[in-house]
Amino acid sequence: MTSPNVALKVFGRSDIGRVRQKNEDAFVIADLMQSLPIHSMPEPIALAVDSRGVLLAVSDGMGGAQAGDVASALTLHSLRLEMPAGEGGSAEAALTASVEKANEKVWNTATDTGRQGMGATLTAVLIHGRRAYVAEIGDSRAYVLRGSRFVQLTRDQSYVQSLIDSGTLTREQAETFQYKNVITQAIGTDPNIIVALNRFTLRRGDRILLCSDGLSGKVKDEEMQSILMAAASLDNACLQLIELANCRGGEDNITVVLAEMDGEGLPAMAREEQVSLETVQTFPG
Repeated sequence: MTSPNVALKVFGRSDIGRVRQKNEDAFVIADLMQSLPIHSMPEPIALAVDSRGVLLAVSDGMGGAQAGDVASALTLHSLRLEMPAGEGGSAEAALTASVEKANEKVWNTATDTGRQGMGATLTAVLIHGRRAYVAEIGDSRAYVLRGSRFVQLTRDQSYVQSLIDSGTLTREQAETFQYKNVITQAIGTDPNIIVALNRFTLRRGDRILLCSDGLSGKVKDEEMQSILMAAASLDNACLQLIELANCRGGEDNITVVLAEMDGEGLPAMAREEQVSLETVQTFPG
């Protein structure tokens, strides 16, 4: 059954940055009713949210010589491939299972090719009906802008985040912490993963941002919020965010995917309405 007039505009861009010799980031945008995923685009596109939904995902490869670019590409290819072809069932269960299958694929490939240590982060948003389901492995992030409220939908699975949670470090201290890039879970580095999963109900006008840490490590949340609120178009906002990260050094690859929700099937946003984020499964690390 087709979702009642739920749609989105979406744009994505992956940038090598100013220092790296290779881009190990990747993104995918996929209308799950169609077979061809999008990995690059010259301008925003409009998609209708049909019964199988729309998938948005960002992956940041790790491993350098162990082929981080292969890991991120394989992660997204497997994720898209494993999303159920049929209808029915739980969207959150389908997304979780697909992330687990992607992990299995990257793990097996690394083992079979002697590339142990090859891995990738993954943050994926499945737009299904009036809800968004947010799955995370690692420290790539997802946010939503609703009116003037900017909410992080993910929690970094990283050593520094665990120190912040325990009160050992402040967020300000974490910005210059020596081990801030150490993550505690990744796709393909272990045969078993725990998929962190959240969900929330969409509103017309919501802007969803997915990014690798090449952006979030250089641009503060309030700066992202300001750019998203002021930009007239998704591609303009995306390019401004990437340019700002590059102006601050661009030591890492930078990937941004932006989506804006629309359609009469979504409720209009109430004035200063909060985002009610529901936790389906947490990563305990």
